[in-house]
This record gives sequence, structure tokens and C-alpha cells, in this order.
Amino acid sequence: MEEKQRVMMYTLSTCGFCKSAKAFMHANDVPFDYIDVDLLDTEEKRRVLREAREIAKMDRISFPLVVIGETVIVGFKEKEIRKTLGL
Repeated sequence: MEEKQRVMMYTLSTCGFCKSAKAFMHANDVPFDYIDVDLLDTEEKRRVLREAREIAKMDRISFPLVVIGETVIVGFKEKEIRKTLGL
């Protein structure tokens, strides 16, 4: 992997693609942070969704929302994630 880029994911605890994205990061020893948006209380959920929409530059977002450095990937797109991470 190239220089360490911060990886942040906005996920849902019940989302299969989100679980796959987390498993991919673990399997490839990629350190990452994530927020299971559906598990937040109402106010925090609103704030985080607003933040995620701003990052994705979309009115409605899909999950997972994967942020690697300056790159935003909507959905679990393994090939794109690998390329961005230099894997």
C-alpha cells in the first residue's frame, strides 16, 4: 500500500455491502474508521447524514460511503478501492 491515507466509511449496520467493505479493509490490513449511521441517535444521525451528503456532493447517499484521503467512493467498488489504496 502506498503512503497511509485516512480511510473513513459511513455505513449501515445491516447493509451487506457495508459488511463486505469492512471485511475487505480488515483482510487487507487497511486501518479505517467507520460510523454505522443507523445506530446513531436522531440528532447525531441528522448531523452525520448532512456531513456525508456534503462529502459525497449528493442529496441522497448510498452505503457504504468510502472516503480515502480526498477520494470519495459511493458503494463497495472493490476495484476502485484497491486502485485508490494502491493494493
